[in-house]
Parts: sequence; C-alpha cells; structure tokens
Amino acid sequence: MSQKHYPIALVNIVLVVATFFLVILLWQLRSLLLILMVAIVFASAIAPIVEAAEKRLHLPRWLGVIVVYLGLIAVLIGAGLIIGPSVAVQIQRLANKLPGYLDSLGTLAENFAARIGITEADSIEKFFETQDIQALVNWLFRSTQRVLSRSFGVTFGVLGGVVNIFLGLILVLITSGYMVAGSKSLIEGLVSLFPYPWNERLAAQVTPISRRMGGYIQGRVVVSAILGVAITAGLGILGLSEFALALGVIAAFTNLIPFIGPVLGAIPALIVAIPQSGFTFLWVLLLFVIIQNVETYVLDPLLVGSSVRVHPLYQLLGVLGGTQVLGIVGAIVVPPWVAGIAVLLENLYLAPKLEAEAILTTNLNSLNSDRERDSANSGIENSDKTKIDR
Repeated sequence: MSQKHYPIALVNIVLVVATFFLVILLWQLRSLLLILMVAIVFASAIAPIVEAAEKRLHLPRWLGVIVVYLGLIAVLIGAGLIIGPSVAVQIQRLANKLPGYLDSLGTLAENFAARIGITEADSIEKFFETQDIQALVNWLFRSTQRVLSRSFGVTFGVLGGVVNIFLGLILVLITSGYMVAGSKSLIEGLVSLFPYPWNERLAAQVTPISRRMGGYIQGRVVVSAILGVAITAGLGILGLSEFALALGVIAAFTNLIPFIGPVLGAIPALIVAIPQSGFTFLWVLLLFVIIQNVETYVLDPLLVGSSVRVHPLYQLLGVLGGTQVLGIVGAIVVPPWVAGIAVLLENLYLAPKLEAEAILTTNLNSLNSDRERDSANSGIENSDKTKIDR
C-alpha cells in the first residue's frame, strides 16, 4: 500500500516558532503588560471626566487631563489629611489587640463546649476538642493570611517590589494621560493596521468598550465609598467606635474586589465583635448582611451592573483567574477587561450572528409562504381543470 505523505509547509513552521518566541517575550514583559492593562482601565475611567471638562470648560484635551489629575490628587490628599492619621492609629491598635481577640475567641469556644456538655474525655467521640476549636480558628486566620500574602506576593512577583510598584504607578498615570490626551490619533493609528472593513468595525467599538470598562471602575469606586461610610457609621453605633473608621476603610478597599472582597472586609469586624458580646457579634453580622444585600440588589444594579452587563459567573471567573495570575491587582483589573471583551463578542459576533439568523428565518418563512401559495394556486388550477373536463 502506498503511504500518503503530508508535507509541512515552511510557513506553518515559521508561525509555530514565532508563536513560541512571542509567548516567551510576553512572559518577560508581563510587568509591562500589567501596567498597560491598568493604564487602559484607568484611562477608560477618567475619559468621561476629561471629555466633560473639554466640552464645558472649553479646555484643550491635554489640559483637561492635567486638571483631572490635579483634582484626583487633591481629593486623595484631602482624604488622607482628614482621616489618614485616625485610620493609621486604629489599624495599629487593631494589630496590637488582634492576638488578644483570638485568645478571647478561643475562651468563648471553650465555654460554649462546656455549656453543651462536651468534656475533654469524650470530646473526640462526641464532637471535637476545645484545642481543636482554637486550632481551627488559628488555621482559618493563617489560611486567610496566606491567601492575602500569596495574592500580594504574586503582585510583587510580577511588578518586582515596592519601588517598582511605585514606579509602575507613575508609569500608569503617565501612560493613561497620553492615552486620553491623544486618543483620536492613537486609535486611528492602531485600527489602520487592520484591513477594510475591520478597521472601521474596530474603530466603532472603542467608545462602547471604554464606556463599559470605565463605568465598571467608576461604579465600583462609588459603591465602595458608600459602603465604607455606611459600615463606619454602623460599627460606631454598635459600640465599636474604637476601630470603626479603620474597619470601614478596610471594608471599602476590599469591596473593590467583586464577590470575594465583601467577605474579606467582614472578617476583621467580626473578629473584633466576637469578644465584646454575643449580641454585638450578631448585630455586626446583621449589619454586614444588610449592607451586602443593599449592595447586591440596589447599588450594584444601579451603579455597576448597568454598565457591565456580564453574567456574574464570568465576573467571578475573571476575579479568580486575575487573582491567580496577577495577584490582588488582577482581581481588580481583570473584571473590567472581561466587560470590555464582552462588548467585542456582542457587537462583532453575536449581533451579526443574530442578524444573519433573523434574515435566514425571514427568507425561509417567505420561501415557505411562496411554496404554500404556489401549492394552493396549483390546487385551484387542478380543481378548475377537473370541473372543465367534467
């Protein structure tokens, strides 16, 4: 039997080798790619503000970027001067008292075990030993600490230390400013690399992608700020005023991370509330449950969900994948990218697909109607012919 030979084209070999080296190059440039991803998200967030300044104040676009940057810096400095010292003092005090809170938690677990009749002799058979409760609490605390440490470790591993993170932040601001100031020429130059009609199609997607990515970040920041104020006020009313501001700030920052962030923000407050009293713990737990339900069913649909329009499962996968690959920064940056990619899928694939299916369905219905009409006319003609023959 003759064997068929399928020669491998030289072009395919070149493509495989080029792809391999491209992957290696991208991996070596991963820190730069992360900075670019953050810069694009930040540029999308400030673009509407710059456009408003350009239209209402009649400022040049580059000057609008500078004004927006100065405004953001002023807000951050003002917030730091107003609440920064109190937050730093409360966080330091919380860190010092946290081991005592954990010991109190272990004591409460021991008392609870004694009340329900679990003794050291029969604890293994009946339920679990008191020391196991303390070990479980310590394990949960250490596990949470390891998860956070690993997330920050991945981020530091990608960016390369505190100094590089600071330099990366400056590079993000500069790159975002250039993107917003020269967006028109930048977009025209990028889409010109693609053949017609893809250049026009891609150029038309820039605005909706930017709006959805920027709307996500803007909504997330506003929701987090509202929740931070609400949690601070609620904890102060419930008797945790000693740490209310610090716990509110922690909850606001962690809430920037969808799904996982609210849980991480509630853990410190619950640890502080447990040694106070059982009622205080229940009230704090109820406070976080109410606030999270308000966020889920009121704030997110109004401020975030209307701009993202991505299924929560895909957002959750984006958070988990971003945390796994890029650390804590990825958990914040990847979800808006998921929203932006969803725009491309909707406008360049799903919309043409649905339009083509609608046209095909219309043509088939029209064809079926023509066939039924022809069949009916043929039946009438045969009937008339039969009458004539008779």
